[in-house]
Amino acid sequence: MELEITEKKNNPLFKRTEVQFIAKHETEGTPNRKLIRSELADALNTKQENIIIDSITSSFGSNISKGYAKAYSSRKHAEDVERKFQLSRNKAEGIKNKKEEKEE
Repeated sequence: MELEITEKKNNPLFKRTEVQFIAKHETEGTPNRKLIRSELADALNTKQENIIIDSITSSFGSNISKGYAKAYSSRKHAEDVERKFQLSRNKAEGIKNKKEEKEE
């Protein structure tokens, strides 16, 4: 998978960097969030846990996916700003989804 950042914008109010990206995946399907988060962490020089992927979209038959992600300055800032479903989608530590709560 090859990741290209197309737009990068600093948002000091929320203490984050907002990024739009294109992921080119020639031989496999749409990449999962964990893989994209690790690639973005390397590109932005931050920790993987500070990145929240908002959306990933791909067209049928295409090997290109477009997405939007937010890289926070710390995990605490992400937990203060982001909605709970986004945190659970991105597998944030300390946040449990409804299914995990019922099991306990």
